[in-house]
Amino acid sequence: MEVPIYLFTGFLESGKTKFIQETMEDPRFETGEKTLIILCEEGEEEYYPERFSEKNSLIEIIEDEQMLTPQKLAKLDMKYAPERVVIEYNGMWQLNSLVKALPDNWLIYQEITFAKADTYESYNNNMRSLVVDKLNGCELVVFNRWSPAISQETLHKIVRGVTRRADIIFEDKNGNVQYDQIEDPLPFDINAKIIQIKDRDYALWFRDFAEETDKYIGKTVNFTGIVGVNKSLDDKSVIIGRHVMTCCVEDIEFKGLICRTKEPHNMKNKSWISLTGKISLDKHSAYGNKKGPVIDLISYKETNMPQPEVATFY
Repeated sequence: MEVPIYLFTGFLESGKTKFIQETMEDPRFETGEKTLIILCEEGEEEYYPERFSEKNSLIEIIEDEQMLTPQKLAKLDMKYAPERVVIEYNGMWQLNSLVKALPDNWLIYQEITFAKADTYESYNNNMRSLVVDKLNGCELVVFNRWSPAISQETLHKIVRGVTRRADIIFEDKNGNVQYDQIEDPLPFDINAKIIQIKDRDYALWFRDFAEETDKYIGKTVNFTGIVGVNKSLDDKSVIIGRHVMTCCVEDIEFKGLICRTKEPHNMKNKSWISLTGKISLDKHSAYGNKKGPVIDLISYKETNMPQPEVATFY
């Protein structure tokens, strides 16, 4: 049986405990399922299980990241046989620790990140990797204790620098909620005959492409990238892309696409190419002969390395 996980992340005093307590008191959420609540930190707020709408919720505490192991969670699964799991995750722990420990039948169903509005910019400046870690997969970001003195645009940009998927809400100290209404247009024209991707926009474009691939199928794009010649590819195929940094040097990754020429190419490995090509969804050996995105090159030429070499989200 698949066990859905409701995952709540955020730094200390970000409002996770209060939200979970209120959720467990709500009969619309508490509909009788046996619920295991795993607490990975204990803040100033406390839980009051006696106020929960249903009385079949169980609480376990894992205070040490080293104790978050597959063996530990497997024991909890056998001990309680939960029908769903609620996790209040420690903001100082990487989410990969949790993902690696999850039983095979525990699946993250919903992920919400909480943030204290007046300290979030500071966290982003000083612990960017942890902020990015919690934004990567979340569906909703809740900025609580927001006031008009705190720039919504600044907070919006921090989130959008990592993900375009997450919804954003701002909640003041009285519980009044404002939904993020800031427009976030792409810095290129997706309806242009040729979509021109400037060097500074490559990271934004690739993320949008990865999240909404279908809208680019059949489109023609122009961008500059570095060539990756792979011996496993035929002589008409290369990988062209850029190294992208989301938050820090440690997370730099190469983000590229299979590019295909009509005739055998003579592109050199690690050379920089300015290309124009049409994106399709086609079978290719790189995908195990399954369908995947491919750029059929219309034209290409060697060019200079962009400055900076590594693409960023500004």
